[in-house]
Amino acid sequence: MLAASVLSDSALEHYRGGFENPGMFAPLASAALALAGAARASRRPARPAPALPFGAACAVGAAGLGFHTYNLLRRPGGLSWGNLFYAAPLGAPVALSLAGLLGLAARELGRGAPTLARLPRRRALGLLTAAGLAGTSLEAALLHFRGAFHNPAMWLPVSLPPVAAALLAGAAAHPPEAAPRLTRLARACLNATAWLGVAGVALHARGVARQMGGWRNWSQNVLSGPPLPAPPSFSALALAGGAALELP
Repeated sequence: MLAASVLSDSALEHYRGGFENPGMFAPLASAALALAGAARASRRPARPAPALPFGAACAVGAAGLGFHTYNLLRRPGGLSWGNLFYAAPLGAPVALSLAGLLGLAARELGRGAPTLARLPRRRALGLLTAAGLAGTSLEAALLHFRGAFHNPAMWLPVSLPPVAAALLAGAAAHPPEAAPRLTRLARACLNATAWLGVAGVALHARGVARQMGGWRNWSQNVLSGPPLPAPPSFSALALAGGAALELP
């Protein structure tokens, strides 16, 4: 789900940028490969998924972060709020790397690995997902601040996911039987965050409809309105966090 969100978001944003650099096709290709790898693994859980698509997503995401940072710093004013608002987003390529890391983690879990990155599986996947939720919320805060939080619902993606991330990190640090109340609370917040991603798509669609011409002018307003593919990333990370809490 996260790879699909990155694929559609990159396609829209880079199309808006006119694909002026051939490298702008790379995240689309790598996200599509990661998505295909995840789909293949879900159809054949008995066979280990290939690592190449997920490793490529990690590498392309890291390279994209470098390009986006360069793009931001070369603009007049350098590192400033205005450039953070309107330059290439730093969080998008990080999301691609995160999709690759989650794919690699799922691959290792499918192979029955006892640890991930030398940490207990529950703790490693929980911390990775919690960091992703916090980072995604930070990007939402930046973009919603640009929108002046004109709708009270815009506060939800900057308040609920950080709470879910903190609870997830705390619950994942303990075995399920050691902190049952914390685990239940973390699951509840993760479930709410997953539904927040669904509701976010509807709210962003309403935002597109409020643009000049509404959905009749969809070819322009989908590009200039709130990004439709962004909210599902919360759902994807919340589901991954819930999966982490299911691990022993």
